[in-house]
Amino acid sequence: MKYSIIYFLLLCTLAAEAGNRDAAATVVIVENGRPQGRIIVTTRAAADRQAAVLLQDFIRRISGATPEIRYANTARKGDIVVGNGVPNDRVPAGDLTEDGFRMTSTDGLLRIVSGGGKGTAYGAVTLLERFMGVGYWGEGEYSLTPAATIALPALDVAENPAFRHRQSQNYAMASDPIYTTWMRLESPGDVFAGGYWVHTFDRLLPSAAYGETHPEYYSYFNGRRHPGKASQWCLSNPDVLEIVTGKLDSIFKANPDRHIISVSQNDGNYTNCQCEHCKATDEHEGAPSGSLIHFLNRLADRFPDREISTLAYLYTMKPPKHVKPRPNVNIMLCSIDCDREVSLTENASGREFVEAIEGWSRISDNIFVWDYGINFDNYLVPFPNFHILADNIRLFKKNNATMHFSQIAGVRGGDFAEMRTWIVSKLMWNPACDTDSLMSVFLNGYYGAAAPYIYRYVKMIEGALMGSGQRLWIYDSPVSHKHGMLKPALMRRYAALFDRAEEAVAADSIRLARVRRTRLPLLYSELDIARTETAMDVAGIEQKLTLFEQRATLFDVPMINERHNSPLEYAALYRTRYLPRNEQNLAAGAAVVFLTPPTGRYAAPGKTALTDGLYGGATFGESWIGWEGADAAFVVDLGAAKTFSEIRTDFLHQLGAWILLPRGVRYSVSDDGATFREAGAIEQPEDRDPKVKFVELALRSPKPITARYIKVEVSGTNICPHWHYGVGHPCWFFIDEVVVK
Repeated sequence: MKYSIIYFLLLCTLAAEAGNRDAAATVVIVENGRPQGRIIVTTRAAADRQAAVLLQDFIRRISGATPEIRYANTARKGDIVVGNGVPNDRVPAGDLTEDGFRMTSTDGLLRIVSGGGKGTAYGAVTLLERFMGVGYWGEGEYSLTPAATIALPALDVAENPAFRHRQSQNYAMASDPIYTTWMRLESPGDVFAGGYWVHTFDRLLPSAAYGETHPEYYSYFNGRRHPGKASQWCLSNPDVLEIVTGKLDSIFKANPDRHIISVSQNDGNYTNCQCEHCKATDEHEGAPSGSLIHFLNRLADRFPDREISTLAYLYTMKPPKHVKPRPNVNIMLCSIDCDREVSLTENASGREFVEAIEGWSRISDNIFVWDYGINFDNYLVPFPNFHILADNIRLFKKNNATMHFSQIAGVRGGDFAEMRTWIVSKLMWNPACDTDSLMSVFLNGYYGAAAPYIYRYVKMIEGALMGSGQRLWIYDSPVSHKHGMLKPALMRRYAALFDRAEEAVAADSIRLARVRRTRLPLLYSELDIARTETAMDVAGIEQKLTLFEQRATLFDVPMINERHNSPLEYAALYRTRYLPRNEQNLAAGAAVVFLTPPTGRYAAPGKTALTDGLYGGATFGESWIGWEGADAAFVVDLGAAKTFSEIRTDFLHQLGAWILLPRGVRYSVSDDGATFREAGAIEQPEDRDPKVKFVELALRSPKPITARYIKVEVSGTNICPHWHYGVGHPCWFFIDEVVVK
């Protein structure tokens, strides 16, 4: 911990001094705007070339001088030598690992060598960041201090990364190659053969090709086989092993420079094969991962010089009791079911994961941890989890994780997208770093004079979350926190801090834009909470909605959730769905009697939620009433005979949560509540679109109808179809409002 703090103090202080020639300096790179040496590249390795170009580029940006890049075997005083060839044989790589590097300055030369991979490129980044004062923060966003002279002190720095593969998410990775290198991150395409990266079962054994003729290749449960796009395999079927072996052989031959491939279950839970043979193996091993590891071991034996990666995810999270993965079987363990308000060791959901990782670490030292660090249903909602990042990454490292994917879905405009990736990238390189020190470096470099106010905001909302006792969930709604970290008294204080942050950088258009972009999640949360309140300040909300549209457009925010719903779609929907419609709903406040009760916790609120005038959002936790795996029927009592010509019910479509639209709705009416006459029916076609939608199924009668009671009968889809990753299991449908006009 002490080392980490000292490191980042050096990062700040050396940045100010790097442009001045110091008496103790051993290498003068540039003097008075003139290059004093060259950049010598001793090999043709891609990382060495990348390191040279990066150094040349930023030396020019700092000083205006452009040192020559030369591929050579000799060097002279003032040169920077990149690569492990001559004359770098004087600096042995020693115990450097893949992506590790060593920088030394002797005899007026600076040398950078690596342990392989991209080590020299990462050494160049470290040289620029730590000794020349360059900060790289986001997409094309960097800071430096111009200097006519660049001189380096004597140095001997060697570093190895904590994880051999470090992966995260940020919008800049797709558009800015410097950013990806600077953060020392990789993408699956850089590593996995043929792009076979997680959920690959249907790509390797396509149900479209084999499902109809060979259903026995696919999972058996609930009394039958389930071939389909989201189906799992029958892992005890020998033909499956032979077909997949042949497929992998062809993929590896087509990708000779890739040594790892993912052979992993399709997305979804409880869909594993439970045929006689698979079930027996899993019962012996005490977990559904048993049949998977037995299968993967047989497959790995066919490719001893390659790695086979597989998911330990949902039903396969827990390790088997007896079988051990082969050394070349990579276990990709996922923490998807865990809450995030405290470290994984501190809550019940996290402790289950901890038990799993400790179990896997006892039988494997080839573990890839996939961790989750943002709200996937609402990217633009505060997600105060910075205080748990280091603890969790240290836990992974302690338990034999050699690869790590921190999935933080850094979309442009998302909650602290730039700072979150920056901090995570530092922690994946060195988990001993202190998060608070990292945060201070980033805030000062990125926000300048606004940094103190944003730091206070981060700490205030973190404390508010902890004090509220509310879980922090990766499929959360801001509405879940409206009485906690997002309650009005706190929202006012957050706003005051951001007001002061904006004032502090008012004359700096770049940093002002960064502050306003960072503020966007609070504006989105305020709007989303307002739609759940019966007393809405309509004029005020319309003004904020317009501001949200303007800012989302200005900052090019592409989506608000992982289903790719855009912020402009949200704003348009808000105007038609959540702002008062000025329509008279004859069912407003009407009593509801359920003939088929809603499922579980939805039964009690269902008595009022269907006629309270409040429409639900993209997260099914509020205003919605749901049924799982069943049809539904209920009666709305209008209190007296009334005349109307329209009945409509509003449904949620969210495939990711196993919420499918119903097959149809039938409406009937009655005068006495006992004898009903049919009013009409609406059919709903199947919808496979992954976007979140709100769908009204409305009956509009050409002739007025007079009745007191309205019966609504919903035919649910009930069972997830073959193309859905809940294949063969019950699905939900949700209603939030009944309108009668």
